[in-house]
Amino acid sequence: MPLGLILGIGRAFRRKRTSSLDILSSKRAPRDYYKGKNCKSTGFHTRKGGYVLMQEKLPNYVVPDLTDFKLKPYVSQCPSEVKTAEATESAK
Repeated sequence: MPLGLILGIGRAFRRKRTSSLDILSSKRAPRDYYKGKNCKSTGFHTRKGGYVLMQEKLPNYVVPDLTDFKLKPYVSQCPSEVKTAEATESAK
């Protein structure tokens, strides 16, 4: 009996909390809480209710020219296993 009680107390200490009170969401926060989606702003709001986009804050993607590139963008779902000499030498 005392051993079972001690084991039960030990299990209770190891068990994680089942409630998610430590995770703050808009459901559990005050009425004016807005969590957002962790994205950066691309501009600012004006006094008259407008929004001004700033070119410095917009993402700029640099894509290289791929006209003579040998590889294709398709990736097979069932790849075949290819053994190369470099892979076998590095495994040794």
